[in-house]
Amino acid sequence: MVISDLGLYGPESVTWRIHSDPSLAVGGLRALLLQALHPVAMAGVSANSGYRDDPWGRLQRTTEYVAITTFGTAGAAEEAASKIRRLHRRLTAVDPDSGEVYPVDDPSLLLWVHCCEVDSFLSTARRAGVRLSDADADRYVAEQVRQARLIGLTPDAIEVPRTSAELDAYFTDVRPLLRATRPAYEGLKLLSAPPMRWWVRWATPAAPSWGALVAMGFGLLPGWAKRLYTHLPALPGSEMTATASLRTLRAAVLALPASVREGPQLKAARARVAAVPIRRLESLPA
Repeated sequence: MVISDLGLYGPESVTWRIHSDPSLAVGGLRALLLQALHPVAMAGVSANSGYRDDPWGRLQRTTEYVAITTFGTAGAAEEAASKIRRLHRRLTAVDPDSGEVYPVDDPSLLLWVHCCEVDSFLSTARRAGVRLSDADADRYVAEQVRQARLIGLTPDAIEVPRTSAELDAYFTDVRPLLRATRPAYEGLKLLSAPPMRWWVRWATPAAPSWGALVAMGFGLLPGWAKRLYTHLPALPGSEMTATASLRTLRAAVLALPASVREGPQLKAARARVAAVPIRRLESLPA
């Protein structure tokens, strides 16, 4: 019997547990806010991305990429990543301090984006109440090395963290390079108040609801990252408030039927899992 393609990770992976949880959306917003603190990486986004003209489209494409590479077949994941790699090869970023030009696919920049996503998805899931042991956390970081390979981080190019301790050490090492530049504040402003049709903004709760999600993502940033946004006022208790709000949101979404809260990639992946004989599925690596 032909075994269905379970993709890069499979249903027993920690990656499936975290990426199928409602907290992932807030983790994605946290990741964007953290990524913006690297001056060169943010300069590349500012110069090459269409987020100003189509912020919703940019968010949707990023969400779809994560879903495809997590739950899609191995072929679909490679195809999606190949498109990103081809795009990155044509783009550059200029260091706002030195004027030095970097390719967008410079390993150090790709590693920054990768580590921000892994740290954000993992820490947000844990803050949301997903039961993850320290061993689970290490396993997730190790699993995500496959994601790093997809975007072009080969072993001979740069070392990718494989444990939570290595991930923490990476952020400790990179922190002296980080600050909130003008493009970072511009990105935060646009993310907090993206364009909406007038009737959506004024006749529905969409605008305040979205603003609350972004505020939640900001509140979940590590303290050192929030302090780098020096032009923003300090918000006492924002970390505790963000955690409580996140848990409330997660509980509300989990109360919805799976048919409503699960995306098409996850549903398709579950269908492929159902087609795998139990005895073969149990033997597959997570």
